[in-house]
Amino acid sequence: MPSSDDTVLEMLSKVGLINDDDISEAKLKAAEQGVGVVDSLIASNVITQTDVTKALASSFGMEFISLRDMVIPEEVVNAIPRDLAKRYRIVPVYKHDNTISVAISDPMDIDVLDGLRYALKCDIEPLVAPEKEIDEALLRYYGGAEETVDKMLQEITQGEIDISPPKEGEETKVETDADAPIIRLCSLILNSAFRSGASDIHIEPLEKDLRVRHRIDGVLHKVDGPPKKLQSSLLQRLKLMAGMSISERRLPQDGRIKAKFHEKDLDLRVSCIPTNHGESIVMRILDSSTLKLGLPELGFLSDDQAVIEGILALPDGIFLVTGPTGCGKTTTLYACLHYVNRPDRKIITVEDPVEYQLQGVNQVPVNNDVGLSFAAALRAMLRQAPNVIMVGEIRDRETANIAINASLTGHFVYSTLHTNDAAGAVSRLADIGVKPFLIGSAIRAVMAQRLIRKVCKNCAEPYEPTKIELDSLSINASQAAGASMMKGRGCNNCYNRGYRGRIGIFEIFVFNDEVRKLINDGCTHLELKKRARELGMRTLREDGTRKVLAGLTTPEELISSTMETEE
Repeated sequence: MPSSDDTVLEMLSKVGLINDDDISEAKLKAAEQGVGVVDSLIASNVITQTDVTKALASSFGMEFISLRDMVIPEEVVNAIPRDLAKRYRIVPVYKHDNTISVAISDPMDIDVLDGLRYALKCDIEPLVAPEKEIDEALLRYYGGAEETVDKMLQEITQGEIDISPPKEGEETKVETDADAPIIRLCSLILNSAFRSGASDIHIEPLEKDLRVRHRIDGVLHKVDGPPKKLQSSLLQRLKLMAGMSISERRLPQDGRIKAKFHEKDLDLRVSCIPTNHGESIVMRILDSSTLKLGLPELGFLSDDQAVIEGILALPDGIFLVTGPTGCGKTTTLYACLHYVNRPDRKIITVEDPVEYQLQGVNQVPVNNDVGLSFAAALRAMLRQAPNVIMVGEIRDRETANIAINASLTGHFVYSTLHTNDAAGAVSRLADIGVKPFLIGSAIRAVMAQRLIRKVCKNCAEPYEPTKIELDSLSINASQAAGASMMKGRGCNNCYNRGYRGRIGIFEIFVFNDEVRKLINDGCTHLELKKRARELGMRTLREDGTRKVLAGLTTPEELISSTMETEE
C-alpha cells in the first residue's frame, strides 16, 4: 500500500469501517507478524483491499470505479502510450475532448498526475480503482495477452501444445497437464465476453494475428487476443468443447458449449467455417433469462402492445415476424408463446436448433440427418392436435404450404421470414411459390422489427438534436419542443459508449379484406406498402421516432439502424 498506515487508518475510521478496538487488535497482530496494520486488518477479514481503496477515494472526493467488468474502447487505450501507462501504473478509462480520465490506486500520489499532465499535454481527471484491478487491466490492454500466454507456456514442457485428433471410435480426448494452459485461455476468452455482456464472440484468424471481437448491443468491438502461435491449439480446444470433429478442417461445422457464469447457466451456439488463414469460429451466447421478457420489455408502446395482444388472441391464421439475422425475431416469438402459454392450450414448436427450453411447450429439433426437416416435423405435429404451432423459419415452398394449410384448418401458426419490411413478406412468399390467394387467406399479420441501442440510464442527459437529424426523422418544431430527447454522456456502466442494452422498433401490418384483395390482384410490393401506410401502419423509422422523442434512444442510432428501410 503506497499510503502510510496512519493516514489510511484515519480515513477508514472516518467512514465507519473500523473502530478503535479493531485498530488495537490489528496493531498487536501486526507487531507479532511483522506486517503493516492495514495489511493485518485485511488478513483478518475485518476489511478488504476494496474497502481501503473506496475509503481513500471518498476522503479525497474522487469517484471509485471497478475495472474488472469494463471494456475500454481501443481509442481510449491508445491515448496513453504503453510505457507511460506501465511506468505510472495507471489505466485510461474515458477520453473527452482534451481531458483523459485515468484509474489510479493511490489518490495521494500527486506526482503521478503531474507527470501525466506534463507528458500528455492535456487535463487528467483521476479516478480511484483497486491496485489489483489496475494491474489486471494493464496486462489486458497493454500487451497483456502475450505476457499472460508466455507465463502459461512456461508451465508446459518443451514442445508445441497439440491436441491430437480423436482415434476412430473414440468420442472424447483424454486431457493431460499440458492442455491446462489452453483450457485456461479458453475460459479467459469466455469469461471476458460474459463480463462485457457480449451476445457473440468472434475468433478470426488473420494473416499475422488472431483477432478476437465481442458483439455488444449489436456492435463489434475488438479485444486483446492470444498470439498467432496458439491459433491451432486454441481453435482445436474450442471445437472439442463444442463437440465438433477436430480432424475435419475443410468443411463448416456447428456445435454447442454449455457454460456456467456466476451461477447462471448459458448455452453457446458455435459455428466454425474454414477461411484462408485458418478456421473462423463464432460463438452465439444464449441467455435463458431473456425468455422472461414480456411484451412491454421488448419495446412495444401501449398502442402497439394492444394490437399484438389482439393478434395473439385470434384462433387461427399465421403471424409472421420478419427482419435480418440477429434482429430478435426468435426472442419476440418466444415472448409471444409465453403470453399465450396456458394449461388449456397445446403448443408445439419446430426449431433449428432449439435455442431455449420453454416450460410447458413441446419443442421439436430439426434433424436433417434422419429426414426430420421443417416440413416433415410440421406434418407430424398436425396429428398431435395442437392449438398453436411455431415454425422457426419458413425457408421453402413445402414448409410454407404446410404452415398455410395448418392455419386454414384451425391452428394458429407463428413463424419468421428474412425480409426488410412487413410488406416484403408477401413478395417473399410469392417468390418461393405460394399462391397469392393462399397468402391473403392465411396471414393475419406481419411484423417487421429491428433492435436499436438504448440510451444508458446511468449517464443520460438532455440532448438537442441538429436540424439535419430532425429533418431526417420528420420531427417538427412543436414535437421537438414537447419531447424529452436524451443522449448518453458515457460512464462506467456503459463502457463510455452512451448506450446500454437494446430495444425493439416495430412495423405492424394487420391484414384486412382490402389488403387481401390487393394481394389476390397481384399488386407490387410498393403498392402494398403504400396502402398499408394509408391504413395506419407505422414504419420502423416512425416507431423509432416515437422512442427518440421519449428519450429511449438517439436520432443518430435510429437513422443508422433504419437507413435501408427508407426509400
